[in-house]
Amino acid sequence: MGLDPQLRWTSAARTDVGLVRSRNEDACLAQPQRGLWAVADGMGGHAFGDLASGAVVDALAGLPAPASLADFVALARKRLSQVNEALRLEARARQVPVIGSTVAALLACGIEAACLWAGDSRIYLCRQGRLQQLTRDHSTQEALKEQGADLAAAAASPNMITRAIGAADAIVFDCAPLTVRDGDIFLLCSDGLSTPVEDGAIAASLAPGDCARAADELIALALANGGRDNITVVVVRVDDLSGDKTVINPAL
Repeated sequence: MGLDPQLRWTSAARTDVGLVRSRNEDACLAQPQRGLWAVADGMGGHAFGDLASGAVVDALAGLPAPASLADFVALARKRLSQVNEALRLEARARQVPVIGSTVAALLACGIEAACLWAGDSRIYLCRQGRLQQLTRDHSTQEALKEQGADLAAAAASPNMITRAIGAADAIVFDCAPLTVRDGDIFLLCSDGLSTPVEDGAIAASLAPGDCARAADELIALALANGGRDNITVVVVRVDDLSGDKTVINPAL
């Protein structure tokens, strides 16, 4: 099916090791010609985080051309579930507790789009200068918020990821369809950006609509705020070339 020829998708991806860590265990994917973007944040120590995030990105990059968005999402789930199984086997072979990775993926097909994720890597939408988080972290802090804990109490508690590829024998992915409009800007990022950089600063970088400039600015902001983790951002923009600015209503 491919992308709608009336829509132009552009993007820019950046990743940085940060100022503290010696190894970058993040990985990213940007294929605007295929309607496919992803961020993966690896874990497991030594070089194992690299292995995990790389396996996630490679699996998505190798997806065949889909017939529909539902097909695209189903294929992504299947490939990532296979990665989950492979990482579980690798961890047992290497006698380590876990080799895992988060994933946050944006998939577009025809005039439809969807977010697919597991873990605390995020996808944001900036529309007319307003920032909205499209994903919900799979983390202990997010669980506390859902249980009614106030923000201060949740922030004071140790935060751990509750879902990731390779963390358990079975993996469940959350998926959300998108309503895409002309000029929408999407941000996919690891927590190396979302933790030290406030939403207001993220929105200010995205609002002008320049993917490459926004990606550079966001990396610089995270570094200026300490750069204690690996930092990865993928900025994506969609433009309606038909001129009618029609709202697109996707459905899985």
